[in-house]
Amino acid sequence: MNQQSKVLYTAKVHTTGDRDGGAARSSDGHLDIKISPPGGHGDGTNPEQLFAAGWSACFESAIGIAARRRKVALPPERAIDAEVDLNLVGGNYTLSARLNVSLPGVPRDVAQALVDEAHTLCPYSRATHGNIDVTTTVL
Repeated sequence: MNQQSKVLYTAKVHTTGDRDGGAARSSDGHLDIKISPPGGHGDGTNPEQLFAAGWSACFESAIGIAARRRKVALPPERAIDAEVDLNLVGGNYTLSARLNVSLPGVPRDVAQALVDEAHTLCPYSRATHGNIDVTTTVL
């Protein structure tokens, strides 16, 4: 079966420089940041923080879709603490990640089912599946 693809959104960002003092600005101007290396050197953010923010926001939306499908009410104080590691393995840079999901008041088995389904829905999870080590914990 041939599935048609429909582009829903295209992010456009112009980046100059690199991790050591670069800058990135989106075409709509909503994102306008300085880029600094990991470890707190410089006054900007780093790509790993941006990736963690994007993935966790998308993943939380995917949990919301899964919850609506299952008719589960989500608590307003739900949250995700995302941690993205930059690793050096055999001379190559790699990423690994942890998504720590808090769904207070949702039974643990239900929360785990929502998180499992969210990984099948979230484009960040789908893109990283099998490519980086990911640990998801329901808190």
